[in-house]
Amino acid sequence: MVDDERFSTDPRPAGVDDEGTWRVPGRRCPACGYRSAHQRPRCPRCAGPLEATAFGPAGTVWSSTVVRVPVPGRTPPYVLAYVDLDEGPRVLAHVAGAGATAPPIGSTVHVSGVGAHGDLEVEPA
Repeated sequence: MVDDERFSTDPRPAGVDDEGTWRVPGRRCPACGYRSAHQRPRCPRCAGPLEATAFGPAGTVWSSTVVRVPVPGRTPPYVLAYVDLDEGPRVLAHVAGAGATAPPIGSTVHVSGVGAHGDLEVEPA
C-alpha cells in the first residue's frame, strides 16, 4: 500500500512504497481513466476529481537518447528516456548505469530512484 500523504507532499519525482519499491506518485481519474505524474486538483479531460496513486516500478521505453551537449549542472554524456510506466503516464527519466548507451525502444526498465539532482532514474530490467 502506498502512503498517499507522503507522496502528495514529497517534492521529489519518486518515492519508496511500504514494500521498499520505488514508485512515481501521481493522480488517476476514476471517471475517465486519465493518469498524470503531476499533482493536479482536477482532471484536465473531464474536470472530475483525481485520486492519489503511485505508478511503476516497471515501464517500457518509448524513446531514448544520449545527450552529448553540456548544460549547467550536467556532465555529458548522459542518457535520457521517455518511459511509459505500467498502468501509468509517460515520464522523462535519466537512465542510471547505462553509460553512454541508450536503451532500445520497447525495452523494459524499472524505476530505480532519484538522482543527485532530484531527477527520476530508471535502469534496464
